[in-house]
Formats: sequence, C-alpha cells, structure tokens
Amino acid sequence: MSLSPHHVHGLAADEVAPDWPPLTMGDVQGLLRHYPALTAPTEVLWRSPRPLSAGAIIRSGQDRFFVKRHHPDVRSLADLAEEHGFIRHLQAAGIAIPRLVENNLGLTATMDGGWNYELSELASGQDLYRDSPSWTPPRLPAHARSAGRALASLHLAAGNYLAPQRKTWLLLDRGELIASSNPVDWLQSKLPQRPGLQDYLRQRSWQSQIEALFANRPVDLPSRLAASPPLWTHNDWHVSNLTWQPEGEQARVCNVLDFGLSARTTAIHDLATAIERNAVAWLELERGMEAVHVDIALQLLAGYNEIRPLTRHDLALLHDVLPLVHVDFALSEVEYFQAITRSTADADVAWDTFLLGHAQWFGTPPGQRLLAALLEGR
Repeated sequence: MSLSPHHVHGLAADEVAPDWPPLTMGDVQGLLRHYPALTAPTEVLWRSPRPLSAGAIIRSGQDRFFVKRHHPDVRSLADLAEEHGFIRHLQAAGIAIPRLVENNLGLTATMDGGWNYELSELASGQDLYRDSPSWTPPRLPAHARSAGRALASLHLAAGNYLAPQRKTWLLLDRGELIASSNPVDWLQSKLPQRPGLQDYLRQRSWQSQIEALFANRPVDLPSRLAASPPLWTHNDWHVSNLTWQPEGEQARVCNVLDFGLSARTTAIHDLATAIERNAVAWLELERGMEAVHVDIALQLLAGYNEIRPLTRHDLALLHDVLPLVHVDFALSEVEYFQAITRSTADADVAWDTFLLGHAQWFGTPPGQRLLAALLEGR
C-alpha cells in the first residue's frame, strides 16, 4: 500500500509538512524487534495528522496496532511511564482504553533508534473524528452528551489515583499558572526550570501582558481552585480522542484515546478544557456568533451531570475558570516551538493567538454568551 505524501494539522486550519518525519516500514520493523510475540509488520495503513508526534496504524499479521513515536526531548521513557500508570489505573476501574503492549522487558515504552515509542492495540469502535483538528465542534449534540458522560465516568475512576504531579512542563497542562495567586511572580520563579520559555520571553514585554491577561480574574479564584480536590485528568477531551459505536445520533463513546496531556489538575479544570476544545470553533472566529456552539457546551454539561452531578458552586467555578483554562498549555506550546522545533514564528502564534487571543475572545459577545449559558447551566 502506498500512502500519499504526509501532512499534519497546521496552526491556521491548514495542512502543513510535519515537524517530525512520518513513520516508515523501516521504523516499525526496527521497533517490533523489541516485541518478539508479534509477527513482522506487513503494512503502514494510516498516518496520524496530529502534529506534535508521529503516529500510525500498522498491520502485523492479522492484527492492527497503533504506534506513536516521540522525540526524547519531548517525552522521555519516564514521562511515558507516568501516563501509562494513569492509564492502567483507569483500565482497572473499568474505563475502556486500548491496551498498551509490553516489550521484551515488560515495559510499555520503548527506545529504538534514538526515538521513544508506545505501541497499543487498536481501539474498538469507529474513529469518527480522527481527521478533525482540535477545536472542531462535534457534528452532533448527542456526541457531546455522550462525551460528557464518559468524562464524568473517567473522573470517578480517577478519584483514588494518588500519583504526584507530572515532572515535565513541555506540551502539558498542569493548571498551575491559573491557580497561582500572583501569576507574574509564579512564572518568573519557574523560568530557570524552563530555559526554552525563558529564551522566548526575553523578546516580549511578558510581565505586562500576563498582568493584563489575568486582570479580570476573580480575586478569590486561586483560593477556590486550591480548595478543589486535586485529580488526575485527561486534559485533551476532544471528540477526536474518543471512538464511537455505532454511528449517527445513537453513537456512544466506546474508547478513550491519547493521554499525552494528562496531569494532576481538577475535575472542573478538565471539564472547562473539554468545553474549550469542543464548543468553540477557534479556527473560524470570523463567523462571530456562529463560531460558538452553546448547545455543544450544554450537552457536555448535561451528560456530565448524569454521572457526576455539578453544584451551583461548580458551575460558578467553571464559569470563572473557562476564560483562562488554556493558559498553561499555551505556555507549554510556546516552549515547545521555541526550544524543540526552533520555530519562533509558531511560538508567536501560540503566544499571540492562543494564549492572549483566546482569553480576549471571552470578552466578546460570543464569548460572553457562552459564559452566561454555563453559569445558568442551560
């Protein structure tokens, strides 16, 4: 089978050449030497359009697997082990997640040829949104309701997972800047641990921009977040990270995918991220009111409420968190583009369009409409 030239999702609703070379049969053959129980790979069936790593579905004998390859500066074997520990806990609690395949050392993360790999069984169900970029709303409100139920179930299953916070900052949402009482001082104190971000910020009047970003944050938000029970969360709850069965209005979440952004945050932070990812067409803001999908947000809430009911306090916290829920991940993207892919132009997009622009949008009429609907819960 010959695949067409590979492109990935860009930062402007476009397709671009990948930063990371696509997976080849040679890569997969080298990897499967570490998995003697599997037969030799026979075909690369599909390559993922996600831009931050290289992923592909491969055929090995009669079986199909998903392979994900990371640059070691982005995800070390220890980083992957943190994600995999959370996955195993959720699986033991009954959450349907594709099984990670162990290598000949009994490990689920493998180094080969200078890259770090994960290998998992193929998810059951249909990957209805696999070619949809993040921030593409679900096609059907019923899908949002099912996604809300599935997220609440995951939160219940994660309640007794007590692992410490992730060690890396890169391409991760740890929810810590938004929860800090003084964001400028907090970020300044972390820059020695994040040299790529520090390098980028030297060219920015970042202190004043961060102060402006948080100027309208409720004064008591840090204390309210501090009082929220910490919880390991998915942090990228978009319909493209879920599989479905069957199709159409009756489709229900079948499997949960991609725990690469998972970390220790809170349930409300994760729910706000789900709304940010699914209910706003960020790549089409020129459509005005048509870019905000209040029905999708409310269906996510309705589904979540069926499994893990939200209080009025929860809705108020969700309302206040949502305009800033993206900031930690946006900073990690700035750091990734500056330090890893060496693209200051992409880092500028992450800073100006994502970090600052998304927060500013919540002050527009469409953003205010979404926030008002969440506060009412209807």
